[in-house]
Amino acid sequence: MKFQPIIESLLDTDLYKFNMDQVIFHKHTDLTGEYYFKCRNEGIVFTREMLEEINEQIDHLCTLRFTKQELDYLRSIRFIKKDYVEFLRLWRPIREYVETSLDDSGKLSIVVRGPLFSAMQFEIFLLEIVNEVYFRMQYDYEALLREAQKRLDQKIADFNSGKYSFPFAEFGCRRRLSREWQETVIKRFASETENCAGTSNVYFAMKYHLTPIGTYAHEFVQMYQGIDSIPLAYTNHYAMQDWYAEYKGDNGTALTDTITTDLFLLDFDRSMVNNYNGVRHDSGDPYAWGEKIIAHYRKYGVDPKTKLLLFSDSLDFERAQELYDHFKDKTKVSFGIGTFCSNDTGVTPLNIVIKLQFVNGRPVAKLSDTPGKAMCKDPDYLKYLKDSVAFRLHREQE
Repeated sequence: MKFQPIIESLLDTDLYKFNMDQVIFHKHTDLTGEYYFKCRNEGIVFTREMLEEINEQIDHLCTLRFTKQELDYLRSIRFIKKDYVEFLRLWRPIREYVETSLDDSGKLSIVVRGPLFSAMQFEIFLLEIVNEVYFRMQYDYEALLREAQKRLDQKIADFNSGKYSFPFAEFGCRRRLSREWQETVIKRFASETENCAGTSNVYFAMKYHLTPIGTYAHEFVQMYQGIDSIPLAYTNHYAMQDWYAEYKGDNGTALTDTITTDLFLLDFDRSMVNNYNGVRHDSGDPYAWGEKIIAHYRKYGVDPKTKLLLFSDSLDFERAQELYDHFKDKTKVSFGIGTFCSNDTGVTPLNIVIKLQFVNGRPVAKLSDTPGKAMCKDPDYLKYLKDSVAFRLHREQE
């Protein structure tokens, strides 16, 4: 069978990869990183044939370069800087940074090691590849596509009937059924509803003249745990400082839960509240989180209606509408919705991640507001991080 590439453009990734990488390019080119793949579903078996296809797709990925049209598009994004785009003109994904293997039980292993500014770019591409290879080879893909089409028709009808009224961005890259299906989803939501504010996928934003949406991910805050001079419980402070220095508030939605929202709020002081246009929720009870953020804004005399709450934690449209109805009169509200848009087929989607685990040889971790989401290769370090967070919270919380 003729080889069909899954990734055909280096823009076929989430915007926040470029946002984070630009800060690293300007401030932290000395950092190295190690990323590890994990499938959180029980009982998922990858075959040798799947591994072979995954490796061929990675080989192809590493032949790609940014085109002139793609570089020109990146230059058109107001907060992407010219020197970073010139760096991307030279950059390429390097195959030797990625190792894959399969054990006798069918457990897939992927490890990415390299300079952080380069290693971090592989995450979304690899997840797109793994997910599409698995669903095409494990199931009747055409049957999945027919069911996905039926469900998409109903979702669009529900927006147009007024059942759903919330604004959202499509965040479906990492767990999409396929590239072709994600393109269909984005194109139809954008053209057939008034509710799609844009997409995190930079390639499709360019192709369909949509707003590319994203700021930073947990790995951006995690990387500061690997810098010797920064105390662990102050990584949010240094991450937000560097982010503001780079973007001057022009790309300002902060992620709160890398090492718990309670700790984040200690560093989200009056200046940072004013510097950022909003915050993103990605773990824990979204209602409790939203009320906590609103109270925090009010503590500093800021009208919550001038700020954005962006919810992005495993949402479907029913949960999003309920959150929207609860918060819409209190603050600005939007949603980043991924798998429910790009891989809703009636078959349980893969819950796959590739997480940063080491920076400059030191372990790093995400704690989040949902304890089960923690992922760390070093249990002793995870305990030390938790203790550091607890100590600062005990000392400084009112």
